[in-house]
Amino acid sequence: MSAPRAVVTGIGVVAPSGVGVDAHWRTVLAGTRRTGPITLFDPSGYPTRFGGEVPDFTAGSYADSRQLVQTDRWTHLGFAATRLALTDAGLPERAPDPYGYAMTLASSSGGNLFGQRELQRLWGGTSRTVGAYQSIAWFYAASVGQLSIHHQFKGPSGVLVAETAGGLDSLAHAARAVRRGTPVVIAGATECPLSPYALACQLRSGLLSDVADPERAYRPFDASASGYLPAEGGAVFVVEELAHALARGARIYGEVSGWGATHDAAHTTDDSAGDPVQYARAMRLALDRAGVAAADIDVVLPDALGVPRYDRSEAEALCAVFADRPPPVTTQKPLTGRAHQGGSALDVATALLAFAHDTLPASAGPDRVADGCELDFLREHRRPRSRLALVCARGFDGFNSALVLRGAAPTRGETP
Repeated sequence: MSAPRAVVTGIGVVAPSGVGVDAHWRTVLAGTRRTGPITLFDPSGYPTRFGGEVPDFTAGSYADSRQLVQTDRWTHLGFAATRLALTDAGLPERAPDPYGYAMTLASSSGGNLFGQRELQRLWGGTSRTVGAYQSIAWFYAASVGQLSIHHQFKGPSGVLVAETAGGLDSLAHAARAVRRGTPVVIAGATECPLSPYALACQLRSGLLSDVADPERAYRPFDASASGYLPAEGGAVFVVEELAHALARGARIYGEVSGWGATHDAAHTTDDSAGDPVQYARAMRLALDRAGVAAADIDVVLPDALGVPRYDRSEAEALCAVFADRPPPVTTQKPLTGRAHQGGSALDVATALLAFAHDTLPASAGPDRVADGCELDFLREHRRPRSRLALVCARGFDGFNSALVLRGAAPTRGETP
């Protein structure tokens, strides 16, 4: 008897590229850059003053006043993305079978803005107190807790922490949960690493770009690459057992076919670049579990950190996997900024939407390919061939993840 198959039936996007899958896809196709000055706080005293923020986001449209008071903007983005994903999948707001619904999200930084406000009140105000919800709103599992309560998801749930790699790990975890008998799993990630404390933590890594032009600040694989720009947002997915989805007539975006995760077993240091051997191993594991060859892959969506030594290391890993066939690569991270776990989840959304629209989107750069990064970057939109995508991500301190997605037949028309 074959194992149950995990398919994606709903996508919720809340990102600098827009709110909802249609807004995100328009941004991707147009190649419109959505990074700009940080407005969530005054960044004037920091060397990095640009990032990607979700435009025109009204948290009250997706969560009630009680939930807004108890939670951080990162969780507000999670409320929005989850509701959009459930609506897209044609599922109700509350689970009709609570123990048949589970939730596994990824998170890197937790509720930064909430924690920043409360700690400033503690140490800078006269009351020397924090609000009652400080104990939970900042916690990296807060979104899973709040969302599973609100939507009544009582199946096996959890949160994954692997920096950017976790956005892919959450989908792998969801696929495993489906195989073990849970019909519906909510997966993905949102982030909001835009606060004074969060920006200071990222600056300490030395990997942020301090270029004062948002059009040129984040340029992965480019000869002028100088680091990344931080971003908020991400994507949430409804991952469903295939027979369950077919029984209710759900539209299917694609299948989570294979996954791989490895670790470098080394801390990130000032001169780290990630281990291309372990990174390539994660890719091969994903391909092997999906039962496909590297030559079958239509498109690769890479981690694309934008730091020259990391870009070269990633290109080395990809070339090791694809041998003498340069991998077809596209990245949209320069358009949105790097949203950590939310960014890799957003890459999954882009890949699935590409198959739904029968269009592989052109890469947002590089303009001048850096030495050691000579990959086959998609320079114009084109139609998929095998409907297979490899999405890759790395997390600081050695996390490596890869995911193979098998796209369903197109449902949203031909190439524009």
